[in-house]
Amino acid sequence: MKKRILAFGMMGMVFLSGCSLLGEVNDSLEYANATTEYMNTAQDFANEVPELANNAVTSEEARQQLEEELTLMKEEINEFNNIEAPAVAEDLHAQIVSTNEKLEEGIDLYLTNIENGQLDPAILENSEILKTVNEVSSLMEQIEKLTN
Repeated sequence: MKKRILAFGMMGMVFLSGCSLLGEVNDSLEYANATTEYMNTAQDFANEVPELANNAVTSEEARQQLEEELTLMKEEINEFNNIEAPAVAEDLHAQIVSTNEKLEEGIDLYLTNIENGQLDPAILENSEILKTVNEVSSLMEQIEKLTN
């Protein structure tokens, strides 16, 4: 009888540790998917914003759209930064959050320039915004390793 109880207890422990491992794998996959989605959004932003900035110089509608895109990107940044990363991705998440902080500062600066009537596409191209988005995108390889 004691052997059966011991065997049953051991099976329970193996089962519970397996569930924990499965949970970690699921968390990692969910994080990788959310991060991939964020990276795609950031890349789309980097591709669209320069043209919007050029058009915003002569078009009020484009200026408003540019402001909306910048504001939406800030929201995406904040949403991503608040994701809880699994243990395996904590360092990577910290790198992305750090890069996102620089990106958000650049967006804030550009929004301030727009509000002050200093709408110059060259400022955007020379700002940290596009460089930082490229830094964020370069972290994509590390994220892809999480899913493999």
